[in-house]
Amino acid sequence: MPAPNAISADKLKRLIGLPSGPLILDVRAQHDGQLLPASVAWPEGHGPSPHLPEGRGVVVACGDGRALSQSIAALLRQRSVAAEVLEGGVSAWAAEGLPLIPSSLLPPRDALGRTLWVTRARPKVDRIACPWLIRRFVDPRAVILFVAPSEVEGVAERHDAAPFDIEGVFFSHRGDLCSFDVMLAEFGLSVPALDRLAVIVRGADTARLDLAPEAAGLLAVSLGLSRIHADDLDQLQAGMLVYDAFYRWARDATDETHNWPTNKPGAA
Repeated sequence: MPAPNAISADKLKRLIGLPSGPLILDVRAQHDGQLLPASVAWPEGHGPSPHLPEGRGVVVACGDGRALSQSIAALLRQRSVAAEVLEGGVSAWAAEGLPLIPSSLLPPRDALGRTLWVTRARPKVDRIACPWLIRRFVDPRAVILFVAPSEVEGVAERHDAAPFDIEGVFFSHRGDLCSFDVMLAEFGLSVPALDRLAVIVRGADTARLDLAPEAAGLLAVSLGLSRIHADDLDQLQAGMLVYDAFYRWARDATDETHNWPTNKPGAA
């Protein structure tokens, strides 16, 4: 029988990636180099409490879902936080073959526990898709820096940030693959909805609109947003909603069609 205030790995995997999904607190003291997707580290509940977004629930995950996560979740509920425990902990998550993020691929965290990422200014497709992936599936508090192309690597070195989508860095185009493809592969995030979205992003980003019917639409929206927004962070904020919608379509709605209503009065 499931413990009260517990959530199964199967249910949690459906919530990860959604803007309304819970904040996941990984409270393990040691994580063996593998992190839950979209989680925030809070070892044993020590140190400053992470910012808890108003109106969102919290899932607390330890190694086995027992005393450590149970106690921290109970204390959070004392603060009127809707806190649940990952049933079976990270061990149960891993046993189901669900994705875990290799911590070795993440840049060092800043004083607030956030990862920093830097890329070229004036984004279009890949440089919006990648930050969306990072914030929804890797580090929900990630800081994204947009700078002049010539300064990306210098800024990365100065701030211990991870550069992406420029030539000669780890997270960038490889052969026919775009940076979004590479991040999916390296972070082990190959799930059907993201794989479907990756083809659309690749088609829009590399002028191969034949790869997916939706690629032309994504390109059009991306170019439109880049002209609406003079500020790159404003454009990223708007683009997050676009990719949220594409992801939900890729996950839940690919078989749905829409046509002129047929339920007219008197129709057979």
